[in-house]
Amino acid sequence: MIDDNTYLLTESATDKTYGYTKENPIKVGGVKDKTGPKNERRFLNALFGPNDKMTTYFRAGSCCPFKSPNGFINNLGMLDRYRITEIGSKDTLDIFINMYDEGDLLVPQGLKAQQPK
Repeated sequence: MIDDNTYLLTESATDKTYGYTKENPIKVGGVKDKTGPKNERRFLNALFGPNDKMTTYFRAGSCCPFKSPNGFINNLGMLDRYRITEIGSKDTLDIFINMYDEGDLLVPQGLKAQQPK
């Protein structure tokens, strides 16, 4: 971690669908210890836009029910969809995040990772 609010991301995804599709969401985990939303923000805070500028984001809602052994009711979880915008740009990207399951945290294609200072 760079700090308590930002993950240190060191590898980029080779799969162009990573994070951009509901079938291949970013798996930050944390639902069991109640850190899921904070883990989502830690991941998003680590991202920079393609032009090395900071990004802003907002949660656009939940979607896409899926089976997970960590789900609450009937082993179902919901993905969170975030809209990311590079500062100074009008373009937005939709990122899908799964806070129920854990996986390798990678930088989605087209984005960059914040570096420690």
